[in-house]
Amino acid sequence: MFIGMQTKRAMFAAAAACLLAMAALPAYSVLPDIYPPPSHAQGDIAAALKSAATTHKRVILDFGGNWCADCHVLDSYFHDAANRPLLEANFVLVHVNVEHMDANVDIASRYKIPLKKGVPAIAVLDDHGKLLYSQKTGEFESMRYMQSGAVTDFLMSWKRPAT
Repeated sequence: MFIGMQTKRAMFAAAAACLLAMAALPAYSVLPDIYPPPSHAQGDIAAALKSAATTHKRVILDFGGNWCADCHVLDSYFHDAANRPLLEANFVLVHVNVEHMDANVDIASRYKIPLKKGVPAIAVLDDHGKLLYSQKTGEFESMRYMQSGAVTDFLMSWKRPAT
């Protein structure tokens, strides 16, 4: 019986030590907000179109939400070493926050983005605001299973042709 009590005390002490160690760890870090508040979308798009008109770049509208892991993967691929120069030289990127598919639905509809297919969803506009491309089938909805090269291919196919 004495050995059983020692074993129980040891197990209790080990469990308490684990709990204390876990409490001392830094808090779980959340992903950064890459999508501004939904109320910013109209102004952000207008500013991007103004910039695109003067720089002759195309505009990428990235529809998604801060809760969306695939949206964060897409953003990291946009900004990795292979894609950042291509993105910055050819596009103005606008993150459009759709919250939980209940914000900026009118903007998504205007650019023919079927939010029911999932996010992230992309639209590409020319430097005058004309819609060139919009995702129809959730092509980037599962970014976590895709490679950065898929984004490279997308950027290459939609960059402005050399004049």
